[in-house]
Amino acid sequence: MALYEEVKVHGYDEFCKAVSDRKGKDIFAYFSGDKDAEGHSWCPDCVKAEPVVRGEMSHLPEGSVFIYCQVGQRDYWKNPNNDFKKTLKLSGVPTLLRYGTPQKLVEDECFRANLVRMMFTED
Repeated sequence: MALYEEVKVHGYDEFCKAVSDRKGKDIFAYFSGDKDAEGHSWCPDCVKAEPVVRGEMSHLPEGSVFIYCQVGQRDYWKNPNNDFKKTLKLSGVPTLLRYGTPQKLVEDECFRANLVRMMFTED
């Protein structure tokens, strides 16, 4: 039994709802490009980062929440006015962040298990 909760969401509105439903919890969010029916993302870095991030999830703090968010198709993501870029200030995918803090790993930083583990284990 995992000590954390994993939530899978798609798009900005679902992400916001997942966060507001879990107010007061320690929330980690991982943002990835959309996957097709076969489970392949258009974002090669996301494909490379996901097993690294998943491999460190055993280090998530007890009672925390891990939100896996697909940000949309490539065209939507490339639009500088999309909600993820405008409101959440994301600059790239994949991004792993500790919600409500400045802690953030972007793109190839997500390939580094030691950085991911540090984010999951730091207070």
